[in-house]
Amino acid sequence: MVFVDVKSVTQPVGIIRILTLIVTCLCFGLVASVKPDGSPYWAWCMFTWCFCCFFTLLILVLEFTTVNAKLPFDWNDFTAAFAMLASLLCLSASIIYPVFFTCSTCHRQAGASVVSWLCFAGYVSEVVLTYLRPSGQNRGFLSTVPGIMKMLESFFACLIFISMETGQYSHSPELQWCVAVYSLCFIFAVVIILLSLANQNWYSQLSFDKIAIVYNVLAAVMYLTAMVIWPLYSFRNNKRPNNCGKLCPWDKQLLITFMTIFNFIVYTLDTIYSIFVVFFVNHQ
Repeated sequence: MVFVDVKSVTQPVGIIRILTLIVTCLCFGLVASVKPDGSPYWAWCMFTWCFCCFFTLLILVLEFTTVNAKLPFDWNDFTAAFAMLASLLCLSASIIYPVFFTCSTCHRQAGASVVSWLCFAGYVSEVVLTYLRPSGQNRGFLSTVPGIMKMLESFFACLIFISMETGQYSHSPELQWCVAVYSLCFIFAVVIILLSLANQNWYSQLSFDKIAIVYNVLAAVMYLTAMVIWPLYSFRNNKRPNNCGKLCPWDKQLLITFMTIFNFIVYTLDTIYSIFVVFFVNHQ
């Protein structure tokens, strides 16, 4: 039987979710009302606002009807992870959209850019309230430092994918290796996130922490090779064209280079932190 929980929409987190639902829907509507753009960055921004709007509405409905209590995973961990992921997505959209798609006469695009920052502020507020939760309440994997790093790794990989074009790597086996690195690491990071969310008990039996350490070490080494190979083979005898515009392929290759460096740093920190926790803190 389904009951109604009015408190879920009257407490501070519920009110913030209602406000973010409104502003994400408004942002999506403003951008959808102008001529679509074929750029993957435009698609990324639209996906961000649509994704955040849909899942915020879903969370509100499930909590209001108390259906969330019947789901087979840690609901608090899921909502905390979503708020952090939505914050990252809205931050990227708030930077990308005004840089590429606004102008002095683009009023609706400018309005969408402002509203997108309100979306970001709303989700950051939810994250803050989540971490002000009483210390007696347990946090799931996605609310811990390794879980947050896994979401960062997946997020940076998504930015790499939307900046990538087939012509950038199809002629070079070395660059194809980099694409394989990005793809494999992204897939395994998502698998770890889904498994940790779906069942909080199985990984204690399979030494999940140690398996994650092995994966992190391999991913960090693979990203180290990509961090060297991608700029070496992308920019060799390839200077920035004088007519390079906002969506210039050369700039996309540069963005991929920086995202590769950032992801290597995150994987390295993830590895160091996991080793410290498993072999030093847990053994005390």
